[in-house]
Amino acid sequence: MKIYGLEKLSMVDFDGHLCATIFTSGCNFRCPYCHNSDLVLGTNLVEISESDIFEYLKKRKGIIDSVCVSGGEPTLHSDLPIFIKRLKDLGLIVKLDTNGTNFLMLKKLVEEKLIDYVAMDIKSDENGYLNSFRCSKDALENVKKSIEYLKSGVINYEFRTTITKELFTKDIAKNMAKWLAGARVLYLQCFKDNETNLEKDLNKIESKDLTEYENILKTTIKEVKRRGY
Repeated sequence: MKIYGLEKLSMVDFDGHLCATIFTSGCNFRCPYCHNSDLVLGTNLVEISESDIFEYLKKRKGIIDSVCVSGGEPTLHSDLPIFIKRLKDLGLIVKLDTNGTNFLMLKKLVEEKLIDYVAMDIKSDENGYLNSFRCSKDALENVKKSIEYLKSGVINYEFRTTITKELFTKDIAKNMAKWLAGARVLYLQCFKDNETNLEKDLNKIESKDLTEYENILKTTIKEVKRRGY
């Protein structure tokens, strides 16, 4: 595994848990609002060895109960199952952050009971994926499969969408409501403008202006919650 970041203790990356967050490198998306641009582009990185990761986790046993595997996009790494198996052998709960483009990897991790929770990013509606996020048609098909797979209830999960004024509209909200109908929960995440975003000149939607989108999505999704507002 190519690991280039470790947040040693987080109380926000896995609700209800004290976790360590591990960041893998590389991603097959170029999301304009991404704040992990170095991980995506492979710049300014210093690799962290697996031995250092596991040495830290063993020392914190009893304090940290879980690990969030994030990125970048972790499922691009073929040795991800082996790495997570080592985490599980330590008795840790494992959360996976993913964009859902590697459906077969996601399915393998679920079926082999290597992960306990999935947070899948929903970037936009289908047109938005193809246009604003430069997603290939094949990758979009995998995203669709991953959405339906998670909605079937095979594992505890959440969907989450980062909202910006420039990349989210009322029509997108309506299309997403149809696409995610029956989903357990969708988090609307507040965009954070900082120096590490892939693109500049994006703006967050203020809390008071988010209500219209929220109400549209609530017509088909069981719970729609805000995060970061």
